[in-house]
Amino acid sequence: MEISPWSLPFNLLFTSMLIVVVLAADPYSKALLSLKSQIIDGSNSLDDWKVPPGETPSGKVHACSWSGVKCNKNSTIVVGLNLGMKNLAGELLGNQLSVFTQLVELNVSQNAFSGELPVEIFNLSKLTTLDISGNNFSGRFPNGITGLKKLVVLDALSNSFSGPLPVEVTELESLKVLNLAGSYFDGEIPSSYGSFKSLEYLHLAGNSLTGKIPPELGKLKTVTHMEIGYNFYEGSIPWELSNMTELQYLDIAGANLSGSIPKQLCNLYKLESLFLFRNQLMGSIPWEFSQMVSLINLDLSDNLISGPIPESFGELKKLKLLSLMFNEMNGTVPDTIAELPSMETLFIWNNFFTGSLPENLGRHSRLRWLDVSNNSFVGSIPPGVCAGGKLFKLMLFSNNFTGNLSALSNCLSLVRLRVEDNSFSGDIPLNFSHLHGIRYIDLSGNRFTGGIPADISKALKLQYFSVSNNPELGGTIPWKTWSLPFLQNFSASFCNISGNLPPFRSCKSLVVVELQKNTISGSIPNSISNCQSLEIINLARNHLSDHIPKELASLLSLGVVDLSHNDFRGSIPAEFAKSSSLVLLNVSFNDISGTIPSHELLQSMGSSAYTGNPKLCGAPLQSCSTAIDGKKLRLILLISAGVVILIAATVSLLIHLRKGSKGQWKMNSFIGLPQFTANDVLRSFNATDSKEELPPFSGAFCKAVLPTGITVLVKKLEWEPKRVKIASEFITQLGNSRHMNLIRLLGFCYNNQLTYLLYDCLPNGNLAEKLRMQRDWGMKCRIIIGIAKGLCFLHHDCNPAIPHGDLKSSNVMFDDNFEPRLADFGFKHLIQLIKGTVPATSSRLGTGEFNDAIKDELYKDIYNFGELILEILTNGKVIKGGASIQSKPKDVVLRELYDENEAGSTNSLQEDEMKQVVDVALLCTKSRAVDRPSIEDALKLLSGLKANGK
Repeated sequence: MEISPWSLPFNLLFTSMLIVVVLAADPYSKALLSLKSQIIDGSNSLDDWKVPPGETPSGKVHACSWSGVKCNKNSTIVVGLNLGMKNLAGELLGNQLSVFTQLVELNVSQNAFSGELPVEIFNLSKLTTLDISGNNFSGRFPNGITGLKKLVVLDALSNSFSGPLPVEVTELESLKVLNLAGSYFDGEIPSSYGSFKSLEYLHLAGNSLTGKIPPELGKLKTVTHMEIGYNFYEGSIPWELSNMTELQYLDIAGANLSGSIPKQLCNLYKLESLFLFRNQLMGSIPWEFSQMVSLINLDLSDNLISGPIPESFGELKKLKLLSLMFNEMNGTVPDTIAELPSMETLFIWNNFFTGSLPENLGRHSRLRWLDVSNNSFVGSIPPGVCAGGKLFKLMLFSNNFTGNLSALSNCLSLVRLRVEDNSFSGDIPLNFSHLHGIRYIDLSGNRFTGGIPADISKALKLQYFSVSNNPELGGTIPWKTWSLPFLQNFSASFCNISGNLPPFRSCKSLVVVELQKNTISGSIPNSISNCQSLEIINLARNHLSDHIPKELASLLSLGVVDLSHNDFRGSIPAEFAKSSSLVLLNVSFNDISGTIPSHELLQSMGSSAYTGNPKLCGAPLQSCSTAIDGKKLRLILLISAGVVILIAATVSLLIHLRKGSKGQWKMNSFIGLPQFTANDVLRSFNATDSKEELPPFSGAFCKAVLPTGITVLVKKLEWEPKRVKIASEFITQLGNSRHMNLIRLLGFCYNNQLTYLLYDCLPNGNLAEKLRMQRDWGMKCRIIIGIAKGLCFLHHDCNPAIPHGDLKSSNVMFDDNFEPRLADFGFKHLIQLIKGTVPATSSRLGTGEFNDAIKDELYKDIYNFGELILEILTNGKVIKGGASIQSKPKDVVLRELYDENEAGSTNSLQEDEMKQVVDVALLCTKSRAVDRPSIEDALKLLSGLKANGK
């Protein structure tokens, strides 16, 4: 059969004409296809939106079979359009909406639509539900919504609307749900918002609202759920809110509220959840709150509340959550709290509570989380604290508790236990073979005896274990300790532990081993080669002997090795010199012999790392002598003298040319670091850049290669002769501040007008350059903790403390092992010294306290650290986000971060850790500096994180 050459084009033309005829009789499908053509469908979610060829007009709507389209029973009218969570983007123009006169439901939520909301939506007069949440609609909320007379639900959560809240919504008499949270609405809440007739749900949180909360809201007699926190109000909580008699949920957290808590709120008999945390509320908690007998969740944390916990709280029989942490409360915990049958979570940390915990705490409820840390409690742990069988987090650290831990012997549900910095004593009674979920244990800073329990190797999920600073603990390290599959940190320093080190047969996750100040003997097992993740090992001040195994020196991640004050013999393994991650090696006061390997890395450790070994020689110690006959010696001396004269003449010429009127060049290399000379530095500039081409006064780093072959980063500063002494003293303090999370200041070369600061040259760039690289959660934790450790060293281990002064992502550098190191620390203060702008009292006071200027800088560091956490968690998308995180509901922040970090219900550990990190960021970015934790406390809160990506 012969096919006509005209048949194919004719068929296509006929089909096209037929589709046009079909669409002419089906305006709904035509409008939806037009809509499809105007938006971006990134996942082809609307791929089935098409009219199949060959169809004939039938009176029915083709779109009724398309995804997201809902029609009436006869498939003749579109009554619902659900395009939620379809990965759609672009602008909604609204010109297709006129045909949908019978539309009842419109849902475009959780997409990426942008631009202004089309006012044509407000012509859909039959609409009862409008859900535009989770998009990026911007501009002012348009006028005209009064056209939606039947609207019941308006959900605009999480967009970018700005300007005042829409007032017209108050005219919608059928409206039950109004959600305008998570945008940028500003100005005051209109007083007319108290005139809704049918409203049940009001959510305005996470905007930029200001002014006072209007007392007219108290007229909302039908509202059961109201969230208006995370804004920037002024004034106090209006007592008129107590007239909202149907209210079950009230959240005004993070709202800058002051004054006392109105006792009239006790009239909210149906209230189940009250969240007033993160404000500046003062005074005591009204005892009348006991009349809110429906209360399940009460969170008044992070305020300035004083006084005791009311005895009357014993009447709140349904209470599950009581959070009073981070206030100024005092007194004892009433026994009535222990009688609450529903209590699951009790947070009262960071207050001034005293006395003992109630004897029956935990006995009459299914307690899940108890945190009373950082108070002044005494006495023992309540014997029934685990009686409910659900306790998984117990935080008692930094109190004055005594007695033993017998109450925890059958606490099988524990996941996290922290009792450090108390006066507990006796044996450690934890039954590790039954603690199937335990991940974190800190028993340090107590008076335990009886050794580490032998069955610790049965705690198969254990990640962190510290029992340091229990000087009478004794015993040995259980034989299979290192075989714990997830163990990352094992700290047992100053515990009088004896015996040998167990074999390291399986230690793939081990990162930190701290066993200094014990009486451990024997050798380091060669099986330590299995610990490929090991970064820190401290075995100082023990009785270890034999050779230092080359297997230890070959570990690629090893950063800190302290073997000082032992009885090691033999030579230093040359493998140490090949390490790209080694920061500190200390083998002082042993019986080591031979020559220190002639490598820049090992020589840079300084003589203090090798002293106390009489048989050891080589730089940086005394040179190793060799026998030379007389003739050779004379010849060598003659040649050397000639070379010295030649070099001296060259150097003198260079110095004369460079010196001018600026004075003699001097070099200060820091103890334990390479001993450069001024000539080394000046000649390197001559070979590369001239000093005039180096960075200006406030410029960035540049590189220079010294004649010794070492590449350094150089920063140039100009100063006046009268500032040289005070500035050089501070530079020396910076240079002697050494930590694995700080970039090393190697020395400085200077005269009366210029100085060149010389830093380690790190190969892997800075955090700002890498923020948008997708990193796994473990690596993010490692970076955050590394930054915190470096900052903690500056604030708490340096005397006087050194504020960083400019903590930001570009000042976080990465070494060979991608360990974060802080750069430019103390530089701001140095500039002030050079300019003479340092306050007269800007030094540590004789009382041991910091003055106001230093305190302010330390607080700023902590705030910047909180912002840096957010920058890391959002892959660089949120910069300077301290204010924004304080103004958003925590659940919104967490949801956004879960999405950004791909954390879901399948990874509950990551979710828990992310909550922990966000909590630290929230604390660090509090608006009042005195409310921020010290970086030491922040590091404690982060100490249980998975600090590496292994």
